[in-house]
Amino acid sequence: MIRYNFRIIFAGKFIWFLLAALAFYVFIAIVNVINGEVPDEEFVYGILLFPAILLIFYPMTFGIQNDVDAGILEILFGIPDYRYKVWLVRLVLVFVLVSIILYGFAGLSYIFLTPVGLFKMTYQLMFPVFFLGCMAFMFSTIIKNGNGTAVVMVILGVLALILNDTLSRTMWNIFLNPYSVPRNMNEMVWEGIAINNRIFLVVGAIVFVLYGLFNLQKREKFI
Repeated sequence: MIRYNFRIIFAGKFIWFLLAALAFYVFIAIVNVINGEVPDEEFVYGILLFPAILLIFYPMTFGIQNDVDAGILEILFGIPDYRYKVWLVRLVLVFVLVSIILYGFAGLSYIFLTPVGLFKMTYQLMFPVFFLGCMAFMFSTIIKNGNGTAVVMVILGVLALILNDTLSRTMWNIFLNPYSVPRNMNEMVWEGIAINNRIFLVVGAIVFVLYGLFNLQKREKFI
């Protein structure tokens, strides 16, 4: 069942996103080290964040579209409440797989860059991944088209980057780096901001999932 769901979720294209994430990670790491950056936990989190987003982008953005292409959408929607169970299982599978891959990336950083806590690094990265992945799932249930959802997510990502400097020291920053303690700020205060940020991301992700599952009730809009 797991193998079958993975085949539908990733539709044979996830490998390209995985290779792109790995290439992006290696390229950014090499460029920054050549430019004199000192590898530490803050550095590793920063170079792993966007490869992590790449990993979650395809399965969440094109998930429903892959169901359409595989011709199983009518089957899922023909069994009462079954679509909820299928998609909840898929969400769990995707996030587990991405966390395992990120653990591997963190391991590469441990070997080639600097010693980092592998579990803690992966754990921290999964907060924005969970938030953005659930957001993409929600928009996919609204737009019902992979390419359209991808465009919306890219636009929202650009807006988040534009606001990054403004929100950098607040709990509302999606890309907040918990290892990057601002100068002239008490570490305890920063830890409180980071914890509140993680709570905000988790609550937001849960709301996105619930709204996405609610949208799946509108069977006639998908078929």
